[in-house]
Amino acid sequence: MRIIGLDVGTKTVGVALSDPLGITAQPFETITRKENNKLRRTYARIEQIISEYDVTEIVVGYPKNMDDTIGERAKACEEFAAALERRTGLPVTLWDERLTTVEADEVLEECGMRRENRKTVIDQLAAVFILRGYMESKQK
Repeated sequence: MRIIGLDVGTKTVGVALSDPLGITAQPFETITRKENNKLRRTYARIEQIISEYDVTEIVVGYPKNMDDTIGERAKACEEFAAALERRTGLPVTLWDERLTTVEADEVLEECGMRRENRKTVIDQLAAVFILRGYMESKQK
């Protein structure tokens, strides 16, 4: 029984999965789409991962503004999360993701990864930070 973490962007969705015991979060993949509103294949891929890996819970990054207000991206994530909940029947939690992409970029830079190579994994790493934050909050 795993938890999936999603970093939803306009063109990509970073995916992270917990281990079966729900202790660690690992990067899984980046789902790419050609257009912002073309979500059918994105949902289908997420549903496939959920089925294959016995996922029982979904965490979606919630990009609030720094002043804690809800902007367009956060509203889009609310809609994405609601659609996932309807489609999968699984509980979906929105989790504050402020600065996770910045943190992911810093980690990759510290590891010596070139900027042009970071694009392939940055969303996955941001999803790991989202999922890890959620999992740590449940352990308290």
